Amino acid sequence: MPLKQTSLFDFDSGPEDDNQPEQPPVVQEEVVALVVNEEPVEVDFTPIPLKREEPVAEVKKSTRGRRKLSEISLTADLVDVPDDEVLFQKKYYSIGIVAEMFKVNISLIRFWEKEFDILKPKLNGKGDRHFRPEDVKNLKMIHHLLREKKYTIEGAKDFLKKNKRAEENFGVIEELKKLKFFLTELKLSL
Repeated sequence: MPLKQTSLFDFDSGPEDDNQPEQPPVVQEEVVALVVNEEPVEVDFTPIPLKREEPVAEVKKSTRGRRKLSEISLTADLVDVPDDEVLFQKKYYSIGIVAEMFKVNISLIRFWEKEFDILKPKLNGKGDRHFRPEDVKNLKMIHHLLREKKYTIEGAKDFLKKNKRAEENFGVIEELKKLKFFLTELKLSL
């Protein structure tokens, strides 16, 4: 007779025939009687198998890295730089306010300042940058070249160096955009 190993908890079992298949354990149903409002109520505590659902993966928008060109072109129209009359009422604008005007990060404004020679913000004793209205207008031109016209940094630098009248041309383009906006609103109101 072959030897059979028994576990620590297998003391009740006696010699069995090795050829018989092992039976799965039987789960017994428990029914408990409760008394609610003096009436007996039967409660079934049988375990209910739960369905396993796949977790739904949420797509989280990343705030790091570069944005797609399509996203950049959508936000290029959201620039909120005031007109010249309002812009020139203050002598200086902080970098935070300028970043809010262009709907970009402060770090991008600092980067553009390092890359483009036409931007010369004043630094105070603490090192805070204060942009003059002329700097804001130059930033608007740089933003136009990079975000709307899709120039590279080097391409925008070359454009500004080669075209001495680029600022004047950009001013004309801005005036034409304002005129177009006025005419479309006039057309819609008719």
